[in-house]
Amino acid sequence: MKTLTNDTTILCAALFRQIAEGEKEAFRTLYETTSAAVYGYAFSILHSREDAEDIMQETYVSVRLHAAQYTDMGKPMAWILTITRNLARRRLEEQQRTLCTETEEIERKLDFSHIPDVEQRIALETAFRVLNAQERQIVVLHAVGGMKHREISSLLQKPLSTILSCYHRALKKLKRELQERSRV
Repeated sequence: MKTLTNDTTILCAALFRQIAEGEKEAFRTLYETTSAAVYGYAFSILHSREDAEDIMQETYVSVRLHAAQYTDMGKPMAWILTITRNLARRRLEEQQRTLCTETEEIERKLDFSHIPDVEQRIALETAFRVLNAQERQIVVLHAVGGMKHREISSLLQKPLSTILSCYHRALKKLKRELQERSRV
């Protein structure tokens, strides 16, 4: 799966400056680099393809409007995902609905067809089918978003030990699922 590297982190910070100056190509590059992680994170909160797409769009509108306000502290993806989280939580509050945790409902709503990377799409589909909500968020943030566990701990406001154990438990589940699939 494609993850954000240190070079990409530096690129994102530079892109914010260019976006603030109105450069459309910089915005397109930022979107292409980060959209899978933003969509995956929004989907892990909302459990709805349509809502996740709406939040993804709102996230990038907000990024474009507030790019000049970004303070480079080496964590541009955390800034983007914090915007995503806040917008998604607001959406949940506005609609006054509970998250659906039943596997059948989640499987019915899965749609990662917009993600061009086949490996990334398969991994996300598997993750959303076999992992619980917290495990999905952590895996998406780490594997797709490229965030460090400590950053995820801060973003989700959970102890680092919880994040680490949940992440390792999720990887074991995914490994078992993929091994079972390869036997079939």
